[in-house]
Amino acid sequence: MLQERPREGTADGRTPRLAVIITCYNYEKFIERAIESVTSQRREDCELVVVDDGSTDRSWDIISRLGVSACRTANRGQRGACVLGLELTSAPFVFFLDADDELKPGSLEKIISLLDDGVAKIQFALTPIDADGRVIGAPFPRLVDFRSSVGVLRDIRRTGAYTTPPTSGNVFRRDVCEILREAEYDRAVDGVILFAAPFMGDIVSLSEDLARYRIHGRNDSGIGQHVDPILLQRDIDRYMARMDHLRRVLKRIDPHARLVASRREWYYVDRRFLLAIASGRRPDLLSFFHLIPYISQGNGSIKEKIALSLFAALGMILPNRYARRLLDYRLKAGDRSAKGLLQALLSA
Repeated sequence: MLQERPREGTADGRTPRLAVIITCYNYEKFIERAIESVTSQRREDCELVVVDDGSTDRSWDIISRLGVSACRTANRGQRGACVLGLELTSAPFVFFLDADDELKPGSLEKIISLLDDGVAKIQFALTPIDADGRVIGAPFPRLVDFRSSVGVLRDIRRTGAYTTPPTSGNVFRRDVCEILREAEYDRAVDGVILFAAPFMGDIVSLSEDLARYRIHGRNDSGIGQHVDPILLQRDIDRYMARMDHLRRVLKRIDPHARLVASRREWYYVDRRFLLAIASGRRPDLLSFFHLIPYISQGNGSIKEKIALSLFAALGMILPNRYARRLLDYRLKAGDRSAKGLLQALLSA
């Protein structure tokens, strides 16, 4: 392994408040933009380290010439690369920035101004962009401004999920990130720590979009692509493993916390319904009647609930060709609506 140790502290000798860890695997087209979106903000209270996770393209050559603290390792997956980044940084808060995403100017100042010991996670909206950096949709997810953990904990206990952005829309307190060391079942980083954070402190939620999320056809999440049943099944299996892990974590940090059985949570019921469509099957009537109460009791707007209910009904009765087109629309980045759902159907 070729490795360069990062500089200690910051340029002016101050202790850094925030560590930005960029992990990269074969993203030579995007990595320079990601790095410069951090360095151009010239925050002396922020430390940056870039981990090249065994790239086989020109990513490491580009990283090396930019003069940032960086290391190169054999491929170990996103989680393993992020854990290595934790070992090479010291700031009390950590931001994992995907190498194909970018921070917006001034975002670090906003984030750092909100950090204190009571914060377990800061989350903010993301602007979707294409491979060339063009904006292709409205900021997502639709977040509201608050600082609390009460509502988030209620959602997790009731549904097994809450409204949260993918990796590049979250900043975590370091002790929350340390849980990643135990998650050997997972290659991703935006898993169990999203659920553990509200049990460990406040969630600061910002409706403002502070970063750009690039959709380019190689996203591991599958956002912006045709829905793959293999990825959906992977997500279900990974979700079950994360919930099992969360229960073990809660025994240590909050022994009185109780969670609904994973197979009775909204995420599991919903994804099983989607998996049937993606696999070319028609969801059965029982799964439909299981799903509708979760939609009606959720936190979305009336319009969102109508759109989700309409999707479920159409997904059950339409030929699979049309149901899969609606599924692609349902899981794309950005807002969904009943009108958009029908437009997706007509374009099939």
